[in-house]
Amino acid sequence: MFTISISPSPIKAIVGLACTAGVLIVSSIAGTAAAGAALISSGTCPATSLSHPFAAWGDSSSYELVPGGSFEGSLAGWSLAGGATRTAGSESYGVTGTVGKSSLLLPAGASAQSPPVCVDASDPTFRFFVRNNSLLSSVAVQVVYPTLLGPVALPLGAAALSPTWRPTLPMLTGSLAGALLAGGTTQLSLRFTALLGASQIDDVYVDPRGTR
Repeated sequence: MFTISISPSPIKAIVGLACTAGVLIVSSIAGTAAAGAALISSGTCPATSLSHPFAAWGDSSSYELVPGGSFEGSLAGWSLAGGATRTAGSESYGVTGTVGKSSLLLPAGASAQSPPVCVDASDPTFRFFVRNNSLLSSVAVQVVYPTLLGPVALPLGAAALSPTWRPTLPMLTGSLAGALLAGGTTQLSLRFTALLGASQIDDVYVDPRGTR
């Protein structure tokens, strides 16, 4: 077993990339306001089932599980490419209420994109569990927003490296794009791509409306 610690500089870099992504989302959508208006509603996101899956790591935020994000049931709506597939073995903490039996395996170069999730300007972060299967493995993360001109994918950085299951740091959704319209909502998907080696991800959560 080995552990790779992350120095404050890479963490700041990831957060900085996430903040930049949020700005880029606004710039991109603002440049096509008429197109964006057809994809952003003025309502609120539907009520969802919330839990505190990361409380053991000092994060008291309430989160909702992304559809299919436990990889235990149907993967309807997930887009898998490059050999991404469900595999045996789950994060060992049982944050969904029980320790599962499955996770998503991403061989080097493989990617997976979640179904769309409703967010608004106060849906700030998401987190998930990751296990890297070799020394050089990492998982690049992007948020994907739809526009009438096609999807906009914005990089957030790479997930923390660990040979055992660990939760990622909170990563920003960039959902401030929803603020373009008062009380606006939009959809986002999360895209995960394995770099250099195989990794596994599990239990993907979004923090809705910054609830505590």
